[in-house]
Amino acid sequence: MPDVAILDSHVHLYDPRRVGYGWMRAVPKLDRPYLPADFHAHRKEVEVEGIVFVEVAADPGRHLEEAAWVEAQAACEPLLKAMVAHAPLEKGAAVEEDLAALRRHPLLRGVRRLLQQEEDPAFALRPGFIEGVRQLAAFDLSFDICVYHHQLPAAIELARRCPEVRFVLDHIGKPAIREGLMEPWARHMRELAGLANVSCKISGVITEADHERWTPESIRPWVEHAIDCFGFERVMFGSDWTVALLTHDYPRWVAILDGFLEGASLLERRRFWRDNAVAFYRL
Repeated sequence: MPDVAILDSHVHLYDPRRVGYGWMRAVPKLDRPYLPADFHAHRKEVEVEGIVFVEVAADPGRHLEEAAWVEAQAACEPLLKAMVAHAPLEKGAAVEEDLAALRRHPLLRGVRRLLQQEEDPAFALRPGFIEGVRQLAAFDLSFDICVYHHQLPAAIELARRCPEVRFVLDHIGKPAIREGLMEPWARHMRELAGLANVSCKISGVITEADHERWTPESIRPWVEHAIDCFGFERVMFGSDWTVALLTHDYPRWVAILDGFLEGASLLERRRFWRDNAVAFYRL
């Protein structure tokens, strides 16, 4: 296990009895409450000093309820240090009202508006969406980019057009691991890393591999390439719990990455496991 405490930059908590998550009906294993107590039970022996909640694609119009529920959880759970909430950024300048409402929560540090499900690979470059993303700078909020590998060109251009906004790429851009396709993902990752306002979460990797046949060595090239592109100055650990439960448990992911980082220095390991997330989310 890591020789430093972990700051987990990507955790999902939710209660479908309180806020609706219609998409979960197709994923029975996830369609139940997962609360802070469940997280503690699942992390087992892994030492975690803090977690960042990331929005869970609540039903349309329920994002403010989700944020309020998370803030209430933090009142009883000291491990919950920050929140990345949903905001309908496609509203353009009008999203300022949503951001102002979300900003009332002390836990808020960033926004995510899922892009992975959009059929238009250039959705992120629509004028209204870009205008909405630009509103984040005034509220000192970051943006979590969650896209599949074929949507990376638009993500690169979005980050380029919004240099005043801090971005972090979720799940290393969801590469086609199960198909074994490194390109053009590898080239796009290098291009995205060339933008100083973008960081990368080493999270959600196994989800993109073959769920029945994956091995640590089968995912290693993608993890190592992401770290090589962004360097230890701009990568951070994320578990993607609870989605990760579809393929592996919490200690397994931590142990796999700990093995991959065997040759890294103590400073590099500290940056990866905690310091970069602390700095990025202003903890």
